[in-house]
Amino acid sequence: NEPVSVPVDSEIRVRDIMQTGVVTISAGDTLSTVEDIMTLGGLRHIPVVRGGTLVGVVSERDLLRASLSNLTGFGHEERRAFLQVVEIARVMSTPPIVISPDAGVGQAARLLAEKRIGCLPVIDEEGKLVGLLTETDVLRYIAGSWYPGL
Repeated sequence: NEPVSVPVDSEIRVRDIMQTGVVTISAGDTLSTVEDIMTLGGLRHIPVVRGGTLVGVVSERDLLRASLSNLTGFGHEERRAFLQVVEIARVMSTPPIVISPDAGVGQAARLLAEKRIGCLPVIDEEGKLVGLLTETDVLRYIAGSWYPGL
């Protein structure tokens, strides 16, 4: 079996498939706040800001890791109490790995795979957060290239 090569249009840029209107959270907020936002919004990644500047990313995996490492054998009440006192800054991934809106989708896919991460905050030339690109966005684009209408 030969590996299948997926054609990725070199003209398609991150800006063309990224999510805009991204939900962010403050580095001083607690893990319970993040968990609530993720659950209600169906989100798996949230960029973390401090004073309007991107400082990290918190993911479902970060929440799970924090809960498992500290709460093995505890019930729901104890888990919730723990999440209400721990700040996001203690468990977020930092520094954030970012990408430009002008980068190609292929470059973004390689970065996601090489760094083994699920999202890339998209930062413009002025350092402003303008979007978020997830592995699902890239997969959806590639699937749509192969199977238009997906």
